Amino acid sequence: MASFIIFLLILSILIVVHEFGHFVIAKKIGVKVEKFSLGFGQPLLIKKKDDTQYCINAIPLGGYVKFAGDNLEEYKGNSFEYFAKSRGERFWIIFFGPLLNYILGFLCFWFIFFAGYPTLTTKVGGLIDGLGAKDAGVKVGDKIIAVDGQKIEYWEELQKIIQSKKAATEVHLSILRNDREQTMAVSIKEKQFDDLLGQKRNVGLIGITPADEIVKVRHGFAQSFLLGINKTWDLTIMTYKAIWRMITGRLSLRESVTGPLGIFYITSQAARVGITALLHVVAVLSVSLSIFNLLPLPVLDGGHILLLAIEKIRGRYLSLKTEWIITQIGMTLILSLAIFVTYNDLLRFFGDKISRFFTK
Repeated sequence: MASFIIFLLILSILIVVHEFGHFVIAKKIGVKVEKFSLGFGQPLLIKKKDDTQYCINAIPLGGYVKFAGDNLEEYKGNSFEYFAKSRGERFWIIFFGPLLNYILGFLCFWFIFFAGYPTLTTKVGGLIDGLGAKDAGVKVGDKIIAVDGQKIEYWEELQKIIQSKKAATEVHLSILRNDREQTMAVSIKEKQFDDLLGQKRNVGLIGITPADEIVKVRHGFAQSFLLGINKTWDLTIMTYKAIWRMITGRLSLRESVTGPLGIFYITSQAARVGITALLHVVAVLSVSLSIFNLLPLPVLDGGHILLLAIEKIRGRYLSLKTEWIITQIGMTLILSLAIFVTYNDLLRFFGDKISRFFTK
């Protein structure tokens, strides 16, 4: 039950932040906001303030903001209506939702780096037969403090350095054993594997696995800010690369996309680890939601921005019929994707439980 509440809370935060982006800019520009809704379906709570009705609905899998005159059938030419505003003003109303999600993701990363996050030390927890470390005399419990003279403290640093030395024949490890430092030459073995984007990569291996020794790493306020920017940017680049590889068929859509069920599973696992892991999930989901919403697909914010661009090129609004057709196509695409993703999540995250249920 606690996992479900955490899942709903995270999902609600992402949705409210997104819709608040649309809401706050619309208000600033002078567009009347008729409704601010969290969720769909039967209203559970309704509150009216000024000209806006605030709703919490039964199905918390989305949300929306309803502007006065935000479709041509309703538009009456009043100055407070959405279509009375310039294309530039309408662009900012659309764009500010994804932008706030993106900013939220960055703020979460910034806080994680500043407050501290757990990471593995370079203490050796296991050795793999047939690879260089065991043959060179590395033992479980050794702590690696440098590679080829380069000082290291954390497993992530060690892993990055070793994997980058795939072309080398050996590396020199400085090891702390029983409070005494010693250096040993360890041979490198090159191996190919698929990375997160499904691309083949060659990496160097020496055949060690980490111990369960964990330390908390914290950075200064300014450094955390820069690390947060870098993390957000790296995630953005990786996401767009993944989208392009999915479009070109080089990355499996089935293995790369998740929906509410998958998010529930991920947040449940993260909740067991702690608040830092949950914040990391929020950051990744928020940035991903921002990027997804800016895709030039009908119904999504990116689709609305695309229609604004077409409107600017044509010099006039799209016809009601054209707008209706585009909306129906968009809804069909999104609904089809939602069904596919939900089915895929059921198989990927809950397939074993479903199989056991039907084989009892």
